[in-house]
Amino acid sequence: MQLYFSPLSCAMATRVALYEAEIPATFHRVDLRTGRLDDGSEFRAVNPMGQVPTLRTDEGELLTENIAVLQYVGERRPEAGLVPAESRQRTLLQQWLGFITSELHKVVFYPQIHPLAPEGARAFAREMAGPRFAYVDRHLAGRDCLLDRFTVADCYLVTVLGWTRGLGIDLAPWPNLNAYLPRQHRRPALARAYREELAMYEQDRRAEG
Repeated sequence: MQLYFSPLSCAMATRVALYEAEIPATFHRVDLRTGRLDDGSEFRAVNPMGQVPTLRTDEGELLTENIAVLQYVGERRPEAGLVPAESRQRTLLQQWLGFITSELHKVVFYPQIHPLAPEGARAFAREMAGPRFAYVDRHLAGRDCLLDRFTVADCYLVTVLGWTRGLGIDLAPWPNLNAYLPRQHRRPALARAYREELAMYEQDRRAEG
C-alpha cells in the first residue's frame, strides 16, 4: 500500500491504523500549500481533489475519503480488530466515523484550521464545538474507546482531537474526552505515528522560517 499524507492532517489516522494492524506501507508526503510531493511532482496528478489521505492499494486502486480508507485498511487485517466483524458493532463503527467526519472534522475543526476561512466561520465553529464535545464526552463515560475495543473510529477521533492543542482548545470541561486523548496516546502504534508526524510537522515549520 501507498499512503499519501500531510503531517498531522487527518491522514494520520490511517498511519495509526496501518501501524496498529502491522500492515507495511510506503508513505508519500504531500505539501498541501504547494500541492507537490517530495519529488516535486504534482499531487493532483494522483488525486485531482488534492486531498489526503489518498491510498493506493496493492492492486493499484486509488482510494480517497478518510472513512473509506480507514475501513479498507482495517479490513485487510481482521485479526487486529480495527473493524468489528459483528453486525451491530460494525453499524456503530460507521455511525461514529460519520459523526467524526461531519460533526467534528468538518464543522468544528476545518473552519478553524483552513487559512482562508473568514473570522465569522471560525467563530461559528467555536460555538458548535461545545455541544459536540459534550456528546462524545457523555458516550465515553466508563469507556476506554468509542466501541468495545480500539477501532479505526478511535484512530480518527484521536487524530482530530490532537488539533485542539494547536488551536488552544482546552478539553478540561469535558473530563472523559480530556482523559481519552492521553490514554490512547499510550498505545505504542499511536505514539509512534504521532511522534513521527510531529517531527515532520516541526521540520516543515522550521523550513518555512
